[in-house]
Amino acid sequence: MATHHFRPTHYHVTIAAHEPVLRIAPGDTVVTTTVDAGGQDERGERVTLRGNPQTGPFFIEGAEPGDTLVVRFDRITPNRERGYTSGVVAENVVDPAYVRELPQGETVFWRVDAAAGTVTPETTAPRLANLSLPLAPMIGCFGVAPTRGQAVSTATSAEHGGNMDYKGFGPGATVYLPVAVEGALFHLGDCHAIQGAGEIVGTGVEISSETQFTVDLRKGWTIGWPRGEDADWIFTCGNARPLDQALQHATTEMLRWLISDYGLDAAEASLILGQCVEYEVGNVYDPAYTMVCKLSKAVLARLG
Repeated sequence: MATHHFRPTHYHVTIAAHEPVLRIAPGDTVVTTTVDAGGQDERGERVTLRGNPQTGPFFIEGAEPGDTLVVRFDRITPNRERGYTSGVVAENVVDPAYVRELPQGETVFWRVDAAAGTVTPETTAPRLANLSLPLAPMIGCFGVAPTRGQAVSTATSAEHGGNMDYKGFGPGATVYLPVAVEGALFHLGDCHAIQGAGEIVGTGVEISSETQFTVDLRKGWTIGWPRGEDADWIFTCGNARPLDQALQHATTEMLRWLISDYGLDAAEASLILGQCVEYEVGNVYDPAYTMVCKLSKAVLARLG
């Protein structure tokens, strides 16, 4: 088990079988940096194309198609003092008749104080002048190289991961991704200092970061869609449009997980989900929406 310190010199706006920047082994930890969604680094300088530029990819030794890559986000730390977000909700999240009442969109800058753990808008609006929110960093876009030689835009998401923009992908979360190519080829980027469910303004508070992650490998553990867990929940992600299809993918993946790993049959898993499931919207802005199906670990602990 080794710790690698990697400083990127180039980035990708597709997730694909790009030439790996570093080869690592299961159990290894990587400390690296990400630029923001607009391609700006910790100095606020644009160093690459906009569009969720990705650091990586990282080649994981021993990863083969049919395996599952395990990634734990150990630490996600914004590394500059100013982020930005869109200031108006997206047209597709309001009634069509209400669109004409939306104000002109603008960029809002936010002060990000990692030491104090706060995020504060730079605004003269009287009702918001004293607003200070808790820092809640997360990685908006990450994934492994997809199947069939595809190069998938970092604007969207699918089975391989991608731009899911789920606020639960923060420090302490562990994610599971289906390996489709040798080495898995893990990419990551698009840090948000904070973001509400759905990413309904089209952004979180976009910012660059220093991020530490640790990888592992589950050989022969084949999954269909991204999975994850934190201290309190297990969850599955479905990425598609329309939203009901994303929900179907996420729910199906959760049923498969409960059956394959928790010893339940389909009827038992359905019974538990019917009364205990929770759903969250990852995003309803990107070309593919993301729905998250969650089940409390406290419920799982009560299983016989």
